[in-house]
Amino acid sequence: MSKKIVAEILQTAGIEINGQNPWDIVVHNENLYARLLAQGSLGFGESYMDGWWDCKQMDVMFTKLFQAKIENKIMNWRTGLAVLRARLINAQKISKAFEIGVTHYDVGNDLYRAMLDDRLVYTCGYFKNTNDLNLAQEQKLDLVCRKIGLKSGQSVLDIGCGWGSFAKFAAERYGAQVTGITVSKEQAKLARETCAGLKVDVRLQDYRDIYESFDHIVSLGMFEHVGYKNYRIYMEVADRCLKENGVFLLHTIGGNKSVHSTDRWLEKYIFPNSMLPSVAQIATAIEGLFVLEDWHNFGTDYDKTLICWFENFSRGWPNLKEKYSERFFRMWTFYLLACAGSFRARKNQLWQIVLTKKGVMGGYTPVR
Repeated sequence: MSKKIVAEILQTAGIEINGQNPWDIVVHNENLYARLLAQGSLGFGESYMDGWWDCKQMDVMFTKLFQAKIENKIMNWRTGLAVLRARLINAQKISKAFEIGVTHYDVGNDLYRAMLDDRLVYTCGYFKNTNDLNLAQEQKLDLVCRKIGLKSGQSVLDIGCGWGSFAKFAAERYGAQVTGITVSKEQAKLARETCAGLKVDVRLQDYRDIYESFDHIVSLGMFEHVGYKNYRIYMEVADRCLKENGVFLLHTIGGNKSVHSTDRWLEKYIFPNSMLPSVAQIATAIEGLFVLEDWHNFGTDYDKTLICWFENFSRGWPNLKEKYSERFFRMWTFYLLACAGSFRARKNQLWQIVLTKKGVMGGYTPVR
């Protein structure tokens, strides 16, 4: 009975069990079906990690699943409990701020060196007139600088600075003075090495503890860790730290509807204490604080970025597998290709939002 139910659900997405298409699922353990019905997305991810099933083109499979809104067809009581927990508990409070650093960003710089571009940019590239990841990431960093109107000598706060890619670029190319903050010890260490000799200050610090003033603020791929209970607090910090005529650029993944928790598998294995904001949640958080100057969506570029990351990760695996297990390889594969499918299906978006305190006199000219 469980197999029949799962097969019927998958068929609504054009996916067959043990079918001939490269996006079909090949099942190795018949206990899979009951596990999927009992555990939903968590069971789907864990069963792949356990080797219970395979798929030749997982990115295509996930695209089909998300397009068919399969998550609405497999619901269980544990999902309801996760949502209730998120509403009652502030999982992104200061005491938990550094958990994501330890769990995800500190996993190993060797992994990220193998997977990412030469600058170690762990956010969406901007693939305008190129298919090259290195160029796409350089174009994205330059796009950010141009959008905020960065000039030599100006100060920039980089909230969630990663391994220092933006800080280094802005300091070298634009002559900026950058203060970068991260909750990852490994990121902070490498960022300091990368930016040595430049006017860059990298700190291991939570955003709520920043009180200086800056000409501009950028935040690239960090807002996903803030949590809906803290969206307004985050914006108030940005308002506190941004000079009156400054520009604030928020670069974040976003969802098509407001949520209060994330996927259970992603929460457990990849991004603890995270969730994607919606347009409505961001708009509510900035109300009365900022003027919305520009809202740029290039979410389909994240599909391209993730595929590049997966290809790099796969090529680099022979040099990584002595340190990381086969289960880790399957976990990371599931993560990268599931995310690629979510952007290809337009379930997730990538937004660059330009904000100012009083509005640009005469109007802001969008930069692309």
